[in-house]
Amino acid sequence: MKFMGLTALAVVSLSLPMATAAAPTITRVGPEASPISGVVVVKDVGGADFAYASGVPGPASAGDTKAQTVVSLTKLLDGLKAQGFGAGDVVMMRVYLVADPATGKMDFPGMMAGFKQFFGTADQPNKPSRTTVQVAGLASPGSLVEIEAQAVKPHM
Repeated sequence: MKFMGLTALAVVSLSLPMATAAAPTITRVGPEASPISGVVVVKDVGGADFAYASGVPGPASAGDTKAQTVVSLTKLLDGLKAQGFGAGDVVMMRVYLVADPATGKMDFPGMMAGFKQFFGTADQPNKPSRTTVQVAGLASPGSLVEIEAQAVKPHM
């Protein structure tokens, strides 16, 4: 008898109208010729929009690790800004550092000096979580740093 009652309950609950949630939309932004999107935005997931920014290398022409970090973060944040996200929306970052040829070591203090210009400031106090690792090399010749990020913007 108990089994039949549960079956009847299941049939009744399956026949009730279900609320339909809008399916998330995905927008991929980047150069047409590139096989990689610079930023991918996934909208309408659990009351928030998510952005995934591909790694942005610091250009060798910028100079040392600190200068390359500033250029990398400026470009990365510009890409996110174009999609409606700001530095305060960044929740996770990964930083890849190459040893500076002049010292043979990664310049973590230099990267941090550049990084601190964007996060944990009076104007932008939000701090993302972050991983920083040393790598043997990057795809962009002469780059000492490459940074990627994820951002979340709750719906208001």
